[in-house]
Amino acid sequence: MMQGRIISAHGRHYVARVEDQLWHCYTRGKRAGICVGDYVTISAQGQNEARIETVHERRNLLYRSDEMRSKQFAANVDVLLFITAVEPRFSEDLLGRALTAAWNETLKPYIILNKIDIASGLAEARARLQLYHQLGVEIIECTITDSEDLSAKLLPLIKGQTALLLGQSAMGKSSILNVLAPEAKAHTQAHSQALGTGRHTTTKTELYDIYNDGELVASLIDSPGFQNFGLLHLSDEQIIKGFPEFNEALKQCRFYNCRHLQEPGCGVIAALEQGQIQPERYQLYQRIIAENEAAKRW
Repeated sequence: MMQGRIISAHGRHYVARVEDQLWHCYTRGKRAGICVGDYVTISAQGQNEARIETVHERRNLLYRSDEMRSKQFAANVDVLLFITAVEPRFSEDLLGRALTAAWNETLKPYIILNKIDIASGLAEARARLQLYHQLGVEIIECTITDSEDLSAKLLPLIKGQTALLLGQSAMGKSSILNVLAPEAKAHTQAHSQALGTGRHTTTKTELYDIYNDGELVASLIDSPGFQNFGLLHLSDEQIIKGFPEFNEALKQCRFYNCRHLQEPGCGVIAALEQGQIQPERYQLYQRIIAENEAAKRW
């Protein structure tokens, strides 16, 4: 028996890292539901092949879910690095949803504003992120043209932890990964060899370890770029947990089961009217609640 961690998942086939060795793993029967970041116990079944015997208890589990499917994509994460950029224009809706997921799973979120060397759109991007700074989310500005500065800013944030790189397509996420984990290409080739597959594509989630002078510094989970981020798996209580600026106002609600939509005596609506909650944030809350209600009806 060996203790390892899942670093790549392909259907019901997985790659687990045990120290510095990679194992091509499968499960008993038709068991599924294992994802990148899981800690597992495996038993060797041949050269570089093993069976997953136990999946250890998770600290957290991240999903994206919409009308078509629910997909878990990362487990046991400590930090979210959400990548935005000066160009192309990033989606505040996607950013807000990712923050809701992070806060619901007790991740520490950071927003990375990439491509700050594009001066023409920098002021606008900074202004759009000011709302999240007011919510207590630290904004890290960087450009991949200065890799040393980027590493100096980001590595201390994730030292000794597992970080998730997340962001919509074309924000420069892969370039940031290559700066933080330059050995990623070599690891990807090793994963492909372990699975007997061809070239790596960017359509799957992968975990990379970051080393400094031979010492493990952090782990980094890279998830493919996305254009939507459904949260249909969340309950009303979990959605509210993803809006920490509601916390004080919640105490003022007249009814214990208030949904903060149109109920009388709602503390959240009162805070909104008094300017204590930003309209954009409340509108996002309404959209997520409405989407989940529509999905339940179907």
